[in-house]
Amino acid sequence: MSPRRTVSPDRTVSLSPHHDGSAAYVPEQEPALGQTVPVFVRVPAGADVHTVHVRSTPDGEPRFAEAVVDRRTGSDVWWRADVEARNPVSNYRFMLTDARGDYRWLTAAGLADHDVPDHGDFKLVTHAPPPAWARDAVIYQIFPDRFARSAAADGRTAPDWAVPCDWDTPVIGRGPQTPRQFYGGDLDGIAERLDHLDRLGVNTVYLTPIFPARSNHRYDAASFDTVDPLLGGDAAFARLADAVHARGWRLLGDITSNHTGDAHHWFTAAVSDVTAPERELYYFDLPGSDYESWNGVKSLPKLNWGSAELRRRFATAEDSLLRRWLRPPYSLDGWRVDVANMTGRRGADAYTHEVARLLREVVGETRADGLVLAEHGHDHTGDLDRDGWHGTMNYVGFTDPVWSWLRHGSGLRDDSGLRPGAEPLPNFLGTPGGVRRRDAHAVRATLDTYRSLISWRSYVHSWQLLGSHDSARIRTVVGDAARQEVAAGLLATMPGTPVIFAGDELGLTGANGEGSRTPMPWHRPGSWDAGTLAAYRRLIALRRGEPALRHGGLRWVHVDADTLVFLREAPTGGVLVLARRAAGVPVRVAGLPAGENVYGGAPALRPDADGTVTLPADGPTFQLWRV
Repeated sequence: MSPRRTVSPDRTVSLSPHHDGSAAYVPEQEPALGQTVPVFVRVPAGADVHTVHVRSTPDGEPRFAEAVVDRRTGSDVWWRADVEARNPVSNYRFMLTDARGDYRWLTAAGLADHDVPDHGDFKLVTHAPPPAWARDAVIYQIFPDRFARSAAADGRTAPDWAVPCDWDTPVIGRGPQTPRQFYGGDLDGIAERLDHLDRLGVNTVYLTPIFPARSNHRYDAASFDTVDPLLGGDAAFARLADAVHARGWRLLGDITSNHTGDAHHWFTAAVSDVTAPERELYYFDLPGSDYESWNGVKSLPKLNWGSAELRRRFATAEDSLLRRWLRPPYSLDGWRVDVANMTGRRGADAYTHEVARLLREVVGETRADGLVLAEHGHDHTGDLDRDGWHGTMNYVGFTDPVWSWLRHGSGLRDDSGLRPGAEPLPNFLGTPGGVRRRDAHAVRATLDTYRSLISWRSYVHSWQLLGSHDSARIRTVVGDAARQEVAAGLLATMPGTPVIFAGDELGLTGANGEGSRTPMPWHRPGSWDAGTLAAYRRLIALRRGEPALRHGGLRWVHVDADTLVFLREAPTGGVLVLARRAAGVPVRVAGLPAGENVYGGAPALRPDADGTVTLPADGPTFQLWRV
């Protein structure tokens, strides 16, 4: 039984003082070390703000400078202060003092009327920026075995480890056969389906691993020197790369820096001869000459980044695996780095940042516009903002809170229509008890917390996703098309790089990572959710067509249990976003300009006599106005 909800009368909300790292507030987006950078804070006219100071911490010592009023624009007062980018990462915050002499801090974590530590401060970063194209990317993730088969796939013999399946064989989500189910998707099959991606509107293709392995997921690489012949080999990869690049798109690969497979030729050499040079590439220091492996899975032996020879083979050598695939005829545009959170970490060993910096340096040397994106499964904030990973897969700071807000059902455990006695919908971050249901206040708190601990640059270059090959499908999480549209709307309009897992746009389902690796039903178009596909196409078009959605800041307008309202603002204009998981009550907002609806079919926004606009109360709904 769902709890009874009390509906309160409509409410009027006002905007708060605001700053973020976007261009409207920090015009110099690529500061040099030692450069003085102007920063702006925006205060609603009539707010009790008498003076504004900026506090920075050059070389670790707090320093205050008084801000001045730069301009007044309608309902806002813009204050300006200067901050020196004294260090590679320089913190700053604002102190807002009222007429009585009381003050509040404005940090990336929000407004506080008490003293707060520095870790939530705004940040200027002077390290070389990520490639410019990444801010405009809309990424489509493909699991090669399940995307599409070319005619050539029919002539290939399934390997000895595989359980051959036809395209309609149900996916087994758990058990020993899960990594062995072999559907035979290949790279030429992907190339033949690029028109679907074009119609969807994406512009970047990300492939999970394509190297030879003894599983369908191929994260247990047997070699990094060639493309799996089951996918068509090196020649098919070159053909796919040509086809992707011919459309003006980007192509990203997936590399395992934490481990190889136990069939990898490095590891087999190390096992067969204790004096082999490959021995130092791994950890053979456990009792009985046993070796370290990923989470104790013996088929995934862990790489030892204390080894200079590993660094040479993996990265620095002219013929290293990292460089080879970035060069013609493949010309990968960058790498997603698997298990980056564990790479270089083992007991007392702490090489993670060294590895991140090394891989970024080598990729940049090989192609100046190459991207290095980390997979991270929990708190990623300590691994960003230096000279390593350009960003992360933001599971904890986006996916998980969106899931918890839009999750189908009302209880703490799963009641989404699975069979009686079914397990809770698993939380792919490993949290016991499945996906909890939370209100929008908790969602905003999570989003703000993770965003506040890294620079704006790292945040907007991180991947925002509703699910992946490692998680349940978003349709299964939310339960219906209406809530999936709300989720997809947030994906398209929040800061960060949107990533779509192939098949989500068709409404495919799956209750866990392996179960979500469903073959694309190309031959059954009647099974596609046409409404969901149309929504994804429109939302991606909005993302690519509205500069504020790709380059604008994020300013919260209103949050209640069922509602998120925010502005994305850029110097060239802005958009107002309303996301509701359920019908509620109208929200009146003071200080907003007029706006024309461009998604969701709601009326135009027109301020009334007292300067407020009223947002509709229907739901679930996703609506957007150009303001």
